[in-house]
Amino acid sequence: MAQIDYFLATASPWCYLAGDRLERIAERHGATIAYRPLDMPQLFGRTGGLPLPQRHESRQDYRLQELTRWSAHLEMPLTLRPAHFPVNMAPSSYAVIAAQAEGGDVAGLVRAFLRAVWAEERDIADDATIREILSATGHDPALADRGLFTGAEQYGRNLEDAVAAGVFGVPFYIVRETGQKFWGQDRLDFLDAHLASL
Repeated sequence: MAQIDYFLATASPWCYLAGDRLERIAERHGATIAYRPLDMPQLFGRTGGLPLPQRHESRQDYRLQELTRWSAHLEMPLTLRPAHFPVNMAPSSYAVIAAQAEGGDVAGLVRAFLRAVWAEERDIADDATIREILSATGHDPALADRGLFTGAEQYGRNLEDAVAAGVFGVPFYIVRETGQKFWGQDRLDFLDAHLASL
């Protein structure tokens, strides 16, 4: 059984646009997914990328066009300039890490945080919002507190592991058994084909 390390950021529009395609691919091939939320700005700084505000205007303009195209193509509502972006991703990431440790619908939780930013314009750094999303996805809202310490530790480890593994953006998928890497929601078809070949 293949395992996919899914490096993500809980406020990335590209992770949002991935929807549930990764989960459907994994289910089709009997693969498991390890959700690895990380600090995206720090990842850029460690791997030669630039945070969005520091990118050249032409890159920022193209990003908006691509987001518009992909949102329409995938029929997923997306606010180009949401009210709470950029946002501190650490609290929601800690919640994902804690939920994964305790079990339950981690995929739904991740998607709910992403949807909250890009389709609902909610603040995923707000404690009440995090608790509401945990509850709505079948998790104990107390995970927001209970998972703080271990979440913070794992969040830092996820960044270090990502850099060591060659991750430089999100969403980023690595098949552990083969070391094959796939960057971007637009590479999910290639991940699907790779898993089919194993």
